[in-house]
Amino acid sequence: MKTYSYFKGMIRIGATVVLLAACVAFAAPVGLPPVPVPAGNPITPEKVKLGDKLFHDTRFSTTGEVSCATCHDKAKGFADGLPVSEGINKLKGTRNAPTIINAVYLHTQFWDGREPSLESQSAQPFLNPVEMGLKDHEPILKIVRSDPEYLDLFSKAFGKTGDRITMTEVKQALGTFERTLISGNSPFDQYYFKGDKTAMSPAAIRGLEVYVNQGRCVSCHRIEQTQALFTDNRFHMIGVSANQMPKDLDELSAAVQNVKEKGTDIAVLSNPKTSSLGRFAVTGELTDIGAFKTPTLRNIELTAPYMHDGSHKTLEEVVTFYNNGGRLDEADPVPELLSGGIRPLNLTEAQQADLVAFLKALTSPEFAQKKP
Repeated sequence: MKTYSYFKGMIRIGATVVLLAACVAFAAPVGLPPVPVPAGNPITPEKVKLGDKLFHDTRFSTTGEVSCATCHDKAKGFADGLPVSEGINKLKGTRNAPTIINAVYLHTQFWDGREPSLESQSAQPFLNPVEMGLKDHEPILKIVRSDPEYLDLFSKAFGKTGDRITMTEVKQALGTFERTLISGNSPFDQYYFKGDKTAMSPAAIRGLEVYVNQGRCVSCHRIEQTQALFTDNRFHMIGVSANQMPKDLDELSAAVQNVKEKGTDIAVLSNPKTSSLGRFAVTGELTDIGAFKTPTLRNIELTAPYMHDGSHKTLEEVVTFYNNGGRLDEADPVPELLSGGIRPLNLTEAQQADLVAFLKALTSPEFAQKKP
C-alpha cells in the first residue's frame, strides 16, 4: 500500500467536493493519517466520478429501487438510520449499516471483517438475497456495457468499453469512490491536534477526560499522538449479542453449518443465531465467538441507532451499556465470554453526560451543518 499527503486539485460530484491529487490520491483532513491507496488501483477523478454513479444506481437491484446509497445515505452520515438495513421489498437483514466514512482506514470490511478491502466488499451486496437480490453480476455488466454514459465513463476511467468491462473495473471504481469518503477536522480535532482550546465545549472537554481515563474508551477507540481513527481495527465481545447467541453445542453446530452451506455473507444476514457469532463465523476461532469489529466514533451523533444489531437507540444508551459492564440494566446477569476490558465503569450521571457531549464533538463540520 502507498500513501500520499499532498493536494493537487478537486472535483465536484453533485453537491460533494472531493479533493484529489492529479493522478493518484489526496491528503487527509486534520486528525487523520494519509489515505492508504492500493498500488493497483490509484485514485483518479474519472474513477471517482464513475464510482459515484455506480454507488447510486438502483438498476443493480432486482426491484430497481435499491442502490448502495440506500443503506449508506450521505444525509445520514453514510448510514441509513435503521436498526438493521432494509433491502429489496423491504426485506430486513440482521445487522446495522455502518457508516462508510473513513472505511478506507479499516483493515477489514463488514462487522465481522469477512472482506479485506473496499473493492472485495463492494461486490457482495448485489448478490445478497435480502439486499439487492441479484443471482449473479451479469445484469450489472449488461447495463454498464450498453449504457452510453457508462461506456463513456469506463472509457475515461479505465480505457475499456463493451465486453472488455468486467466486475474488476466495477469493483475498482466503487472502491475508489468510497476511498474518498473521509472526514476529520471535527471540534475535537481542532482542540486536540490544533490546540484550539475553544473548539470544544467545557462539557466535551470534561468528557474527553472521562473517555481517556475512567471510561477507558480509548483502549479500543484509539486516539494517537498525531491522528485519531477511533478504532483499534480489532474484534471484541462486548455483550450485545449475548441474548441471541447459540445456547448449546447443537445450536452452535447448526449456526456453523449454516455458514458452510450458504456462505458467510448470506448466512449472517438471514439468521440471527448465525449473525450473533460475529467474527467466529469467519475465523472459526473460539475466542472470536460474539466478537464484532470496533467501529469508528467519528460522526457517531449522526448514525443512530448503534451496535452491530442497532439495538441501542441513543448515545446515552450506549454509555449506560458500557457503564454497566456490557448491560443496559445493571440488574441483568453479566454476559459470558466478554472481552477482558468490559466491566462496570462506575461513572456518575454527570460524567456520562459529559462523555456524550464529547462524542458529539466528533462530528465533522460538513456533516454538522446537515444533521437529519
